[in-house]
Amino acid sequence: MHHPYSDIPELAQTGDSIGVIRIPVEQDIPFTPRVRAIVDTAEFQRLRSVTQLALASRVYPGATHTRFEHALGVYHNSLRYLSQLGRDPRFAATVSIHDAEVLIVAALLHDIGHWPFCHPIEDMALASMPPHEVFAMEFLKPGTELAEVLQSEWNIEPEQVLNVLVARSHDPSSRLRRSILSGPVDIDKMDYLVRDSQHCGVPYGRHFDRNRLMNSLIVNEAGDGLAISSKGRTAAEMMVFARYVMFSEVYWHHAVRSATTMFARSFFELLPDLELSSLFRLTEPDLIRTMRQTASGTEVAPLVEGVFGSRRGLYKRLAEFSIFHEEPLYRVLRQKSYPELVQCTERFSELLSKKLGRRVGKLDVLIDAPPQHREVEFRVDLYFASERRYRPLREVSPIVDSMAKTQFDDCVKKVRIFAAPELKDAISPTFDFAGILREVV
Repeated sequence: MHHPYSDIPELAQTGDSIGVIRIPVEQDIPFTPRVRAIVDTAEFQRLRSVTQLALASRVYPGATHTRFEHALGVYHNSLRYLSQLGRDPRFAATVSIHDAEVLIVAALLHDIGHWPFCHPIEDMALASMPPHEVFAMEFLKPGTELAEVLQSEWNIEPEQVLNVLVARSHDPSSRLRRSILSGPVDIDKMDYLVRDSQHCGVPYGRHFDRNRLMNSLIVNEAGDGLAISSKGRTAAEMMVFARYVMFSEVYWHHAVRSATTMFARSFFELLPDLELSSLFRLTEPDLIRTMRQTASGTEVAPLVEGVFGSRRGLYKRLAEFSIFHEEPLYRVLRQKSYPELVQCTERFSELLSKKLGRRVGKLDVLIDAPPQHREVEFRVDLYFASERRYRPLREVSPIVDSMAKTQFDDCVKKVRIFAAPELKDAISPTFDFAGILREVV
């Protein structure tokens, strides 16, 4: 049977001009002249200087991989998804060859709007912060090298790519492609779980059968998103578990969160003296240099230097709260906006200073709480051919039902109090931090 997308060069992989680019782990990715043209633009090359996991390298030394590498992996996944989904007549009838090429480009460019330390900054949800997907418009506007390459090499308008990155139209093809790029079983998660796990040196994100899962992809009953055939059930369950453990052991590891919280508070304090539109175009080393220079000689300097200075000085964990320990406090604090959390932190420092009988500076203690937005719930349907029926995966999988609810966030994302190392050493391990917090909130 003729594959509907076999004329797309990146999928055909034929001809003398088709090369490969190699990235970990043992991936040979089709590298056509028009893909190279995108990758060689200044806008795309900038992703070489934006690390994927930001501050996780302070805990996992190997976690220095970049958005550049990740973008190539997501692009590779888009080819594998199209190869599989093209066998579904409903998908081929909905997504034209041109639409499929727009998806390929959107996969390559899905992180084009990322700036250094983007997620910690976005999680603060400050009024002056544009979402990185919206910031992508800055790198795709008329006159940029990237926009010209899309038009001349791909016959694609930048607006068509932006429509996949940021929902503008809601026709079935757009919704289906958006589900591939950002949904429960998307090409982004399928890459970062494995890649982050590899670079952090942990096994958790690699222990699910990606090939089995990809080979089970089909169109959902409504025709506007992805579903999985019943043969992919176990692979989907293992992916949910892999994601859960990666959040628990890597992304929300207490020391990773210490570094992230120190960075976030530093950024918040320095914000009045930072020019954001130019700051977000900097490379990661240049942004760090700018923050260190801006903080120099101020009360923020110890925080910035503790994360980025020549001597590692991460704050230590004083206490943590979750649905399993002091749940009412946890619930109250995780609902607060970042400015409200700063106010709570400063009030906590004042009360702690009185209880201890010694000065506690407003930046000596930090409270870390999950961002107000929650991770997307894992909602995907399973198709049972014998019954000719779609059923929610949660309905037939006790594992997914228990792990993929909104409680996912509550289990892995804890509220923590961190303190400067010298302060931590001066406080008794049995000190009642919860009691002070109750006075604050």
